Amino acid sequence: MAFHSRVIDGAVEKPVLALQERVLGIPITERNFREISLRHDREDKIFWCFMDQTGRPSYTYSLGAEIQQVQDWIANNYTIPANSAHDDLRYFVCGSKTPGIYNLGGDLRHFAECIRNRDLAAMRSYAETCVRMQYANANSFGAPIITMALVQGDALGGGFEHALAFDILVAERSARMGLPEIIFNLFPGMGAYSFLLRRVGRKTAESFILEGKIHSAEELYDLGIVDILVDDGQGEAAIVEYCQKGQARFAAERAVYLARRAADPVELEELLRITNIWAETAMTLTEADVRKMERLADAQERRIQRSLKAAV
Repeated sequence: MAFHSRVIDGAVEKPVLALQERVLGIPITERNFREISLRHDREDKIFWCFMDQTGRPSYTYSLGAEIQQVQDWIANNYTIPANSAHDDLRYFVCGSKTPGIYNLGGDLRHFAECIRNRDLAAMRSYAETCVRMQYANANSFGAPIITMALVQGDALGGGFEHALAFDILVAERSARMGLPEIIFNLFPGMGAYSFLLRRVGRKTAESFILEGKIHSAEELYDLGIVDILVDDGQGEAAIVEYCQKGQARFAAERAVYLARRAADPVELEELLRITNIWAETAMTLTEADVRKMERLADAQERRIQRSLKAAV
């Protein structure tokens, strides 16, 4: 199984969905999504995309497919120069509606099944579709926008990797982020090394990965990984204020992030090479390692159920 689109070397393939929207006139914010919820605040020029899962909040194929619909819609409607007249979207924000959780990372049950079945092709397929989506995130979907991650809870493993791909990482004080894959003898293979390397250097990046420690948002702010630290419950308001104040300097700020990518780019080829190392390494895990993976998935599912009940 694969997601429906690809971003290769900065070129976005134009999907059938764009044609459907032109013909049917269905705005992206009015589609019936099951895994995400959307809001486009045109006055503030902010597009909000919230992961909104009722099961374990991980990167499943279904979540990825829906997020890619949003990526493709932005690419088709806002890519320069064809649609440069549009000026109601300057900032894209990805957050989560799951209480206390941004995202818990990869689909551990799918990984366990693939490892037991010795299905390297399936692991590679999952990993490659994820890093292609990460590459799109890291390049603003080819559109003249600034991208932001809003972390209001735990961002672990692939969830942390996802947040690292955006131009700006905003976190509330109670948020926690980390890469726990080492506990089942694996490493995060969907962008963590590449994005951390460019933010904090090789030594700190490898320490994050090999220690598997979960860090507070404040710790990561002090390290320069979190760009904006705000009080709990103030994340959305802080982003709106930031974007409103930044309208006058938007072109310059966006140019700075483009210069960042030009000076130290994260290339798709790099992400693909690393994620193939990840898939091959996963095939070496023992049954004991796989059981640890499944126990972690069990614990995460119990936690999400408690969180959902507490929010009612």
